[in-house]
Amino acid sequence: MGRLIAILGDIHANLDALNVVLDDCREQGVTEYLCTGDVVGYCACPHECLEIIRNLGCPVVKGNHDHYVASQQSLEDFNPHAAAGVMWTRGQLNGEELAYLNDLPFTVTKMGLTLVHSTMDHPENFGYVFDNQQAETNFIRQKTPICFHGHTHCPMIYEKQMAGVYRIDPQDVVLRAGRKYFINVGSVGQPRDGDPRATYVIYEPLSRKVVYRRLNYDIAAAQARIREAGLPERLAERLSYGQ
Repeated sequence: MGRLIAILGDIHANLDALNVVLDDCREQGVTEYLCTGDVVGYCACPHECLEIIRNLGCPVVKGNHDHYVASQQSLEDFNPHAAAGVMWTRGQLNGEELAYLNDLPFTVTKMGLTLVHSTMDHPENFGYVFDNQQAETNFIRQKTPICFHGHTHCPMIYEKQMAGVYRIDPQDVVLRAGRKYFINVGSVGQPRDGDPRATYVIYEPLSRKVVYRRLNYDIAAAQARIREAGLPERLAERLSYGQ
């Protein structure tokens, strides 16, 4: 078996989900890691999750929660539950950890792949891609054949052909030469596609195969941590439904 790259994103301080994902990565023979950002926010273990990701020594791009936790910018555009998570997280991380998050790049190109949290079209604005037209705007800026991203917490593949952009529901797929792909890897820590399982992607460069991995984890334990931290109840409840 050749190199296997795990792409993780939207961990959102969910330690229980992250540990299960990394155990699975080891079982699958993963040799390298990439992270599409939002290591922190929403859940109750920002320090622990950040430490784990940093110890992987992998490329990480800046997510919107990483950005707002570290930058101390106004949260007026956040919904109240997300804002409460950001404010709480700011008080949990030390100055060095906040500086690390603040210094993360918005995009990374490595091994012929691109990483971005949201979209290549002004990545610092953290726009969303939910349809083919929005994906088309991304492809205009995407310079590599493959770009992995997150942000929506909904796994999805967009393929750019000569005839236009096509959406492929999340599934194991071999990427075809001569086409571009914008691949949402889903969320480790807070899925929103109706499936509460932790989600990530494994990519094998030799075969150009993308594999989605969905894993059960101890949701009740993650919810207990959120409640113990005094975070909004909504942040605990939504983990049960993947919404």
